[in-house]
Amino acid sequence: MPAPKLADHFSTWEVQDASMRFGMWAFLGQELMLFAGLFGLYASYRYMYGADFENAISANDWRLGSGNTLILLSSSFTAALAVWSARENRTKLIPVMLVLTMLAGFAFMGIKAFEYHQHWEEGLLPGRFYHADAELVAKFGIATFGANRFFTLYWVMTGLHGLHVLVGIGVVGWCLRRSLQKGYYSSEHNVGLELGMLYWHLVDVMWIFIWPLLYLG
Repeated sequence: MPAPKLADHFSTWEVQDASMRFGMWAFLGQELMLFAGLFGLYASYRYMYGADFENAISANDWRLGSGNTLILLSSSFTAALAVWSARENRTKLIPVMLVLTMLAGFAFMGIKAFEYHQHWEEGLLPGRFYHADAELVAKFGIATFGANRFFTLYWVMTGLHGLHVLVGIGVVGWCLRRSLQKGYYSSEHNVGLELGMLYWHLVDVMWIFIWPLLYLG
């Protein structure tokens, strides 16, 4: 794998780095708009079916959502440490932090898979597939159209976020591969790593908003 190179159409490293950062922030901006639309839809349905949403939220296991929140916050810390290690020329520490970040991502997805399986068994599925278990209906009163809307949004929002987590794991893995090449990241050239970890932070920030809406009410 070649070391970082100055592209022919850029005059200096500063111009290239600035262009990379601008491109990433533009991309993150459209990602925020995508999730903002979902949050707006959630707010609309929550206004229309407030009591149903509260009951449906109670049917979710807040411990699983909170545990995943702690995992992602920890992963943001290790991702930030990876960038700090590059800027401080502590290159041997970079792959360690990236591996920890990836492991956190896999742990998050593992918990989510367990939760999805649980919801599948309970019939808490999106749209016309919704058929809440009788015990849950008796306990939480979720045999309603509003509860159906909640779990439809639950699957869309967490599914889309989960897709971003998987992409993020791939990005971190790509950065890890590069970090294993001696001299690829350093205090002078680390923008690629910085932007890869910035994407990972976006994944974490989106979950910080999703978590209270779907688990805490």
